[in-house]
Amino acid sequence: MKKIGLVGGTGPESTVMYYKDLNTEIDARTGGKAMPDIAIESVNFRRAWEYVCNEQYDLLADYLEEKVECLVAGGAEVVALTAVTMHVVFDAIQKRTSLPLVSIPKTVCEEVVSRGCKKVGLLGTIFTMEKDYMKKDLQEAGVVVLVPTETERQLVAKRIYEELEQGIVKESTLAELVGIITRMRDEDGIEGVILGCTELPLILNSENCPVPCFDSVEIHLKKLVKLAME
Repeated sequence: MKKIGLVGGTGPESTVMYYKDLNTEIDARTGGKAMPDIAIESVNFRRAWEYVCNEQYDLLADYLEEKVECLVAGGAEVVALTAVTMHVVFDAIQKRTSLPLVSIPKTVCEEVVSRGCKKVGLLGTIFTMEKDYMKKDLQEAGVVVLVPTETERQLVAKRIYEELEQGIVKESTLAELVGIITRMRDEDGIEGVILGCTELPLILNSENCPVPCFDSVEIHLKKLVKLAME
């Protein structure tokens, strides 16, 4: 089995999900005979977030590349970033390392296309909703990607940063998010919604979402498990 390397800490809540679920899933798939070797390089979230907010993408790429190289030097053979927003510099990092990285946008795109979805909504941080890095692969595959209104985007981003990143889950926030998704279904005709932030699965799932949801963490994890066990 290949050693898995995770660039974590962006934020801590999603890193915990990755670590726990990778162990649980591989243990189950091997009938309780094996758990994976996992290395985590945890970044200073405040530092990385400041780079993103100030659009200091060269500094962000340098910082994350340093973490990736530490993982590779430590023997990791399957490496991934554990946050969608950090994929704003994914291409730059990939060009600097010889080991293929496992992309969240690409794996989500593969899942959306395989399920025949032609129009999807996208929720995430303000950067994920307004930049192109999560949309590009989908659009090239012929999938229409829609985001909430500006007011709704500000609300979603605020709830992610002030609550979910801290592990805070509120029923009132769930109602707000469900309301946004419902409006997009009824007014925009979305057939599904991408949970484009690795903290959103803390509050939204297939049972409470008004349309089929594409959980970026779950989809990414399935790919990591597959590659690790090949």
